[in-house]
Amino acid sequence: MKRLSPFPLLASLPVHAAELPPALPDAGAGLGQVVLGLIVVIALLWASLYLLKRLQSPRGGVASGLKVVAATAVGPRERVVVVEVGETWLVVGVAPGQVSALSTLPRQELPEGIPAPQPGREFAAWLKNALEKKP
Repeated sequence: MKRLSPFPLLASLPVHAAELPPALPDAGAGLGQVVLGLIVVIALLWASLYLLKRLQSPRGGVASGLKVVAATAVGPRERVVVVEVGETWLVVGVAPGQVSALSTLPRQELPEGIPAPQPGREFAAWLKNALEKKP
């Protein structure tokens, strides 16, 4: 007795190994590739940050011998800055795109009432005052 297939069209098709659909890729291999790519990108970012820091750091003895002694704003974008170079103080005027020497003084000790400047402190004080004035 001949058996009837519920899918007569499928029964008539030849099945060969070459005609089978390709197997799905392994999910673990794809995940590994993504993680490896992420590690490479993070390493490139870290290396570029390191290079930027190295290129922007001061070089030589002159750059390390400079020290800002005091600074004050005399306008919205102008400042007077006292810079210590060795045993000499230079008083310079700083404006956008321009630095001018105003005076030269022998090195002195700062008076007790004047603290040494710390980078970022002026902005922090300004911000604190601005927030306190806000109603």
